[in-house]
Amino acid sequence: MAVLEANFFSSCLKRTVTALVILPVDKFSSYDEGLGPVRPFKTLYLLNGLLGDYRDWLDNAAIRRLAEDKDLAVVMPSGENAYYIDSSGFGNKHGEFVGKELVEMTRRMFHLSAKREDTFIAGLSMGGYGALRNGFKYHDTFGYIGSFSGALHLFETERKSPFGASDLLVDPIRDKDSDINPRFCVKEMKKAVGKSEYPKVYMSCGLNDDLLPANEIFRDFLSLEGIDVTWHTLAGGHEWDVWKEEIRNFIDFLPLGKARAGLSSGNVK
Repeated sequence: MAVLEANFFSSCLKRTVTALVILPVDKFSSYDEGLGPVRPFKTLYLLNGLLGDYRDWLDNAAIRRLAEDKDLAVVMPSGENAYYIDSSGFGNKHGEFVGKELVEMTRRMFHLSAKREDTFIAGLSMGGYGALRNGFKYHDTFGYIGSFSGALHLFETERKSPFGASDLLVDPIRDKDSDINPRFCVKEMKKAVGKSEYPKVYMSCGLNDDLLPANEIFRDFLSLEGIDVTWHTLAGGHEWDVWKEEIRNFIDFLPLGKARAGLSSGNVK
């Protein structure tokens, strides 16, 4: 399993950015001519939460092993506490960066599938909100969306954001009818495509997480809008013990098929 750090200039953010990329290109079977050429990899764009960065999923969850087991490429950018939305000011198109530029750039860099049904987006907390917002806004790019303990309180409840992080970015009254609101993105998507082209959604939240009510409200909204949403709860709060379990569940939820056999340290008895 190759783990690569990609540094490149972002037109959306007007600076050099870093993303961590997991690629299952070094499996032993990749060099076996009898198996034929390696297919373009199905890809998960995986978003961190507030105060985190592009290494969070690698450092705190078994994402490398999960990706290897499923022949899944994983791309992890830094959210920069910006909620993965476009805001005013120079170089602040964080939503367009994740939903468009990052996808196009990594597809040029690596052997990734360009098919919508092979392209997924997910995240935790702030990243869960970002995955839903951008997954629906860029519905022609992403076929599956995962949100774990999503920060949906921004529009769904009156719970305040920790550290006041979103106070200057999101106003639930001002931005209600804008693409900052995931509900608005759902409504706009439904105007553009038929039900067969809606992304499939996996949502989860810990039973002791104070974001649970907001996630339940948004789950019910999606169901009423005819969106295929799978819901899961488990014991725990807003913590990595929950997210480590849920990323595994989400990857099992994805249409990945059977992975090729490979040779790695995991094979050594």
